[in-house]
This record gives sequence, structure tokens and C-alpha cells, in this order.
Amino acid sequence: DRFEHQDENMRKMIFAMAEDVRVILIKLADRLHNMRTLRHVSPARQVLISQETLDIFAPLAHRLGIWKIKFEMEDLAFRHINPDEYYRLVTEIDRKRQEREGDLREVMDIIMERLADVEMSCDIQGRPKHLYSIYQKMQKQHKDLDEIYDLMAIRVIVDTVRDCYAVLGIIHALWKPIPGRFKDYIAVPKSNLYQSLHTTVVGPHGEPYEIQIRTWEMHNVAERGVAAHWRYKEGYNRKSGDDAKVGWLREAVEWLQEMKDPQEFMETLKIDLFADEVFVFTPKGDVKSLPNGATPVDFAFDVHTDVGLRCFGAKVNGRIVPLNYKLKNGDFVEILTSKTANPTRDWLNYVKTSKARSKIRSWLKEEQKEENLHRGRELLERELKKTAFDLKMVMNETNLQQTARKYGVSSPDELLSSVGSGRITASQVVQKLTGQDPPERKKLPEVSQKRRRETTRGVEVQGVDNLLVRFSKCCNPVPGDEIIGYITRGRGISVHRADCPNVANLAMDAGRQIEVLWNATETDSYQVEIEIEGFDCPNFLSNIMNTLSERKTSVEAVTARTIKHGSVNVQLVLDIHNVAHLNDVMRALRQVNGVLGVHRASPN
Repeated sequence: DRFEHQDENMRKMIFAMAEDVRVILIKLADRLHNMRTLRHVSPARQVLISQETLDIFAPLAHRLGIWKIKFEMEDLAFRHINPDEYYRLVTEIDRKRQEREGDLREVMDIIMERLADVEMSCDIQGRPKHLYSIYQKMQKQHKDLDEIYDLMAIRVIVDTVRDCYAVLGIIHALWKPIPGRFKDYIAVPKSNLYQSLHTTVVGPHGEPYEIQIRTWEMHNVAERGVAAHWRYKEGYNRKSGDDAKVGWLREAVEWLQEMKDPQEFMETLKIDLFADEVFVFTPKGDVKSLPNGATPVDFAFDVHTDVGLRCFGAKVNGRIVPLNYKLKNGDFVEILTSKTANPTRDWLNYVKTSKARSKIRSWLKEEQKEENLHRGRELLERELKKTAFDLKMVMNETNLQQTARKYGVSSPDELLSSVGSGRITASQVVQKLTGQDPPERKKLPEVSQKRRRETTRGVEVQGVDNLLVRFSKCCNPVPGDEIIGYITRGRGISVHRADCPNVANLAMDAGRQIEVLWNATETDSYQVEIEIEGFDCPNFLSNIMNTLSERKTSVEAVTARTIKHGSVNVQLVLDIHNVAHLNDVMRALRQVNGVLGVHRASPN
């Protein structure tokens, strides 16, 4: 539809912007011109263009530090989207400015006199806050205009960085600073190049004043952003140092390229554009700029993709925190990694950066593909084992490739993944692989027993043969557990632990229950999931692995995560011979330093 087409056009434009900084500057200038001439289009079109400006172009100008364009765009868009509120604010703010004009001039004069006393060259300006930012503050803080005090800001511009800090000291000696309102963007610049000292003080008449202190060079960048560094010259190289200052956009687009849906692309980009910043530190003291609300997982992926993929916990200011902890300005962040750690789907519920989101999705997609591939191969082999066909002869590369083409997929792996995901049934593929309906195996002579039995991986099914037997994944029974069988529709017999909650549901169809008995050997192994609760301490995971190795127990999968206050939860999938083996392993694990409890995962 029209909106999808519009999103796709915007998507293409963003890609072009990321390639060449000149495209961004031209597009911003063009959009500002369009906003100034909106009176020539219909009212509905005015609102549509204004909303798009607030959603994309004004935040883009903000991220590039081009404040003059940002402010004008926002005020023009505000006027067209909400004209009644706009003109009401214009009238009210003009009245309040006139009331406070004298007080503002008094504060500026005092600062000027003190700086003249120390022979410091400076320029002092009284800057009115623009309308849209005032309106946003009223909405966010649920306040009336009379409750908003910082309608005007004072700007002090000096020659050197040393002078900036000298002015800050003089101002704080004159008036009491308000705690929590000081920001040093000189030492830690914003990602859009902005630098200044910000402080808010209680003035001579008890009213707050926001004061910004910067050098002339900083002022130029603050007004013009990336354009302040621009040089038109012959032999322009789009990978130049100036162009690198919009690297954040190029990087964001790189992660977003995997999104094929234009609407999803635009929604994610808006989040990246609007995000306020939080500044945190690596253990070595390097500064990382992340969107407000970012978590240790976002930080880990910002350091390096491999760090993010192997992250299982984090320390902030020396203390263990959960992975969904929201980072704050000034936090020192250390990421805990393990070769066996992997992302989990719930990370997508709290990560903020498009890079982290993209990398997690890619990993989960690849992991799902591997699972489907393994499951598909297993299903095909099981289906073929029920026939008289030779497994190796049928499942060769050439035969699989030819069958893949019949289903319109590109490779044997994709064919097997389709079987594993359930898009194609194993019996259908077997028929294509062999070119005929699978013939039945010749029956062996019957054993002279009153009851025939079939043994599959250590389980005997009483009174029935030639049925596929599989162990239910909801409860993972092992020899020594009391078990019960259930005849499924088309998938053979499912074996459950007797205490599995699903058995209660199956009890409604008692006619499909069947008696099954263990007949396992000492070498048969079965997968069992256990959970370990503990607190983080040196070599916690490695000690667990060493204990399992000493018990000659294989580990199929491991997931580790921090809960709160240094607590750790570890989930393990182990190859176990029987209940006695399982109990022995769990007893040994309870002796590991830092382990508080070990239990078998409850059936689900």
C-alpha cells in the first residue's frame, strides 16, 4: 500500500545517507525548505510531512549535532500538527520571558563583571528554549508552563578549555549548584560531537538558571554539528575522517540490512534515532556511548560480537548484576564470558541497540537451522529403518540433492531442515528418495512366547511389535524411573515418566496407554536436564565441568545466567545411564564450591 511504498523509499534514502555524508546534509536542507513552505500543500499533507519530520529528520539532525536545523524543524512541525497548543504556548512564553527579562539580565551582568575582574575574554548570551522542547518537558513531567522554570538558558563562550572550567568554578562560587544537574560533555563528548559544560544554579532571587559553558570551536560544532567539520574540496573521499563522524549511522544500517520488511526497518531506526545517551566505562577506562536503557548485553555486543555471543553475566562497579540491568551514567562494566555460553531468546525482550538485536536474531536463526537439520536427518533415518532399504545407499549426497530439487529447495541441508521443521514429512521424502512406496521388512519368525515384546533403546513394549518408540522430551525418563507408554497418532509410542504432568492429561484416553518396561544395558545413555543454583565465585563453571569429567559424564548443552545479587543459575543437559548414575552425579555437584543446590529439571 501507500505507506509500505513510503517506508521503502525512506529505507533506500537512509541507505544512501549512510554511504555518503553529503547526502545527509542535502536531505536535511531539502526537508527544512519543505517545512518552511508547507503552507502550499493541503492540511492533511502538512500533518503527514510534519510527523515524518519529527520521527526521522529532526532526530537525525540531533544525532548529527546540527541543532539549528533540529530546533527549527521541530517548531515548524509542532505548529502544523498541534496549532492550538503551539500558539497558546507562544503567547504564554512571551509573557513569562518579559517577566523574567530583568532577572536574566542581572545574572548575565554579574557573570560578565566577575569574568572581567579576572581579565577573561568571553561572550554571554541569553538563549530562549525552543517551543517544542518546552512542550515535550510539560508532557513528560506532567507540568503546566508556570511550573517550568528554565525557559531561558545562559550561554558563556570563552577561548580555551581551561577557561571553561575556570568559569564553572566562578559560577559555583557565586551561586549554589543544584545536585545532579551538572554534566561534563567536554571530558565525555556526545556521539554527535557536542561538547559543553552544563550546570544549573539557584540564582540571586531563588530561581534556577541553566548555564552552558563552551569554547568558540565547541559552539561552532554545537550549532552546525557534522557540517562544521565539512570541507568541500577536490578529490573528496567518502571514507574520510569527517565522514567517519557519522559512523554510528553506517553501523546501525549495517545491522538493519537484514530486515526485509520496510515498516520494521523504519520502526527500529526510529528507536536508534530517538535514544538518549548513557556513558559507561570499560574496565580499562574507555568510554562507551549507548542508548538510554541499554543493558550489559548491549555493552557486550558494542565491545565485540564474540563478547556478546559468549556473555553469561556482568559486573557493574564490581558487583554482579542481572543481564537486564539498565546501565547508568558513569558505570564501570565488566562482561563475564564462557566458551559454552550462548544467547537466549529472552535477551530480545530487553536489549536496546540494533546491533545487539540483529546479532542475537542471526545467532538464534542459525541455531534453529542446525537443530532442524539434525532433527530432519534423525527423522529420515528412523523412517528408513522401518523399511527394507539400505540407509547408506539411499541417503547419499547425489540422491539427496536430486530429491531436494524435486521439492524446490537448493541443497540437501535445506531439505533435511525442512523435514526437521515439519514443513515436509519424513515419509514423503523417503518415497521421493526411493522412487516407490517403502516396502515392508520381512518379518522374522515369531518367538514362542505368550506375549511378544519389542526392545527399543532399552525399553520393552508389552504385547506389541513393529512400533517406533521414542522418549518424551517433556520429562526425559531414564532407567530406574517408573515409566508409562502412550500410543500416539502416527508417531509410535511415547514413553513418559509416571510423575510427568502430561500423563494426567493422557489418562483421559486410557485405551491408548500401554505397559512399557526398562530393559537397558549399562552402556545405554539418555539425556537428562538438571539445574544448579549457586553464587558466583572464581572458576565456578570450570569446577562444575571438572566434576562431570571425573564422573565420566558427557555434557550435551549448558546455559548459565546471573539472577540477582551474584546468584547464578546453570542448566545442564547430561548423558546419563540410569537413576543411580544421575544421583551420584548430583551428589558430587553439591560438593562443588559455590553450589547451593542441584535438582533434576521438573517435567513440563
